[in-house]
Amino acid sequence: MTPEQKIKHLILIRNAEIGDKELPTDITSENIDDLYSNIDEPWDDIYAIRAGEVETNLPTECSRHYESKSVAAKAPDGSWVGWTYWYGGGKHGDPESIDWMDSAYDLSVTEEEKLVIVRTFKKI
Repeated sequence: MTPEQKIKHLILIRNAEIGDKELPTDITSENIDDLYSNIDEPWDDIYAIRAGEVETNLPTECSRHYESKSVAAKAPDGSWVGWTYWYGGGKHGDPESIDWMDSAYDLSVTEEEKLVIVRTFKKI
């Protein structure tokens, strides 16, 4: 699947979970675009996925009118996909209208567990 199709797969999963619907078991790269286009009112699901699961701190595109950050989500196949999350813009801004799925990209991820010591000081 392409990165855009992986995002569409995440949206299909969320739509099925929230809408208490049956998720097709045979989702492939050949039929995902048709399944996605048949979702009734997917806007809430799209907005929920658009914010991503984690920030990646990768460099992003910039805009004069909006803020941006790089975000990612784990796809159902176990791979990671990333994209630019646009936000802000003030009272008349509309960052949701920016087409973000077509510029999504695959990511390689290294996870490691670390021990962290946190100290909090107070005056006596």
